[in-house]
Amino acid sequence: MACMRLQFYMPATIEVSTLIESIFEKSGYASEICPYFRNSISCMEIYGAPFWLRILYPQNLLWRVPTNRREVFLTFDDGPIPGVTPLVLDILNRYNVKATFFCVGENVQKYPDVFSLLTSGGHAVGNHTFHHLKAWKTKRENYLSDVEHTDALVGSRLFRPPHGQLNRRVAVKLKRKYKIVMWSALTGDYNKNLDGEQCLALARNNTRPGAIIVFHDSLKARQRMEYALPLYIEYCLSEGYSFGILE
Repeated sequence: MACMRLQFYMPATIEVSTLIESIFEKSGYASEICPYFRNSISCMEIYGAPFWLRILYPQNLLWRVPTNRREVFLTFDDGPIPGVTPLVLDILNRYNVKATFFCVGENVQKYPDVFSLLTSGGHAVGNHTFHHLKAWKTKRENYLSDVEHTDALVGSRLFRPPHGQLNRRVAVKLKRKYKIVMWSALTGDYNKNLDGEQCLALARNNTRPGAIIVFHDSLKARQRMEYALPLYIEYCLSEGYSFGILE
């Protein structure tokens, strides 16, 4: 049976398969699901972090910073990348904004000079695994080892799972050392089927106190990110929002 691709333009995007895979696990792997559920749900995308999604994940993950202040938290995944991460920093500096960057360890190792621009610029950094791993296709021990490999380079207690894939067993172990950061809104800037205006709308329409907004400092996201990011910052400032970094 062909699966229907449903898109929900809400705060963030994640494959629904991730949710079910948090429940149905195969011993020895970070996450697994029976073929019936995977084939039925894996093609479905959700641009959001609605209540029903959050309750299917492990408990005590950070989806939104608890605050009543008009403050949002910009985050960037998948860097550092020459030519892209410096572009992001130029945009942020233009508005005197700080952000949190979830870094892939392999990129940090390849481009230490670009990584140093983040810390020297007063931005926060987080762990995004060394190889940008998909949790449900990786053995648990290998996944955790990959995280620790990145920790040796990044030295942060913030962690965000690539692709939003996480299960309870891995989360329990990671939470002993890391604050696991999810999101309030994904902009979808990595999605070639969206344009910059749609990415901007996904962020803007879900802005609220404590919102964690996800952009990407990656090559495939560059065009959409470069369009949406400055316009989103200007929108937030016009609405009286400030920008914080995660700790």
